[in-house]
Amino acid sequence: MKRLIRTGILAAVVAFLAGCASYKDIVYFQDINEKELKPLLNEYEATIKKDDRLAIVVSGSDKTVTAPYNLTLTELTAAAGSASSNPESATLTYLVDSDGNIEFPILGTIHVEGMTRNELVRYLTDEIGKDVKEPIVYVSFKNYKITVLGEVRSPGTYTMDSEKISVLQALGRAGDLNLTAKREGILLIREVDGVQQHYTIDLRSSDLLESPYFYMQQNDVLYVPPSPTRVAQGTAATGLWSAMLSTISSAISVITLVVALSR
Repeated sequence: MKRLIRTGILAAVVAFLAGCASYKDIVYFQDINEKELKPLLNEYEATIKKDDRLAIVVSGSDKTVTAPYNLTLTELTAAAGSASSNPESATLTYLVDSDGNIEFPILGTIHVEGMTRNELVRYLTDEIGKDVKEPIVYVSFKNYKITVLGEVRSPGTYTMDSEKISVLQALGRAGDLNLTAKREGILLIREVDGVQQHYTIDLRSSDLLESPYFYMQQNDVLYVPPSPTRVAQGTAATGLWSAMLSTISSAISVITLVVALSR
């Protein structure tokens, strides 16, 4: 019983200490007023990767001339999986295959991996412009997803409306960090040339604002680990629960023995 009481007291102390996290453990960008920040990476543009889905629409003054450059349901069926569509939507999408290519009407196979959205727009505009006067080409990502896990309020995978999403916006989408999150040990997991790589982010430092990892890429994963006090709190709570179960089990055994002897 004394052990159970000591364990309970320990859990209470740990919980109290966890609730008394210091200013430096919680606040973001603590040094932001101490140095001059460089210009942000506003020139960042996402590049097209394998398995991306792209919505591409070609338009112009004469729709009958541009129509052959737009994917149709008939062509979609013939492509046998090289694109996908929602029958209720007028926009069909192109899947970037394992070689980084798409099959585009009339133009054929186009290697798009590594291009930005604007670069693909310019390429298609130039190629289609050889046969169509002043074509208008629209390209957008349709499966730009990021995943946020760990000590956030709403972990999960999110489809983003823009391909320019910062780490802060991603965390905001997930409801921001819990007070029990570790601010200096956030992991950004990213696939680069088929290899999983990871980078450590410290939200307490304004260095993030100048970092090449300030903006996320499609399929990036952010993992927010728990703080040491959160781990200790969970361990103490688990120990307390185990001690309680052990005590209850022992009490049941004693009662059972007493009943058996009294018969």
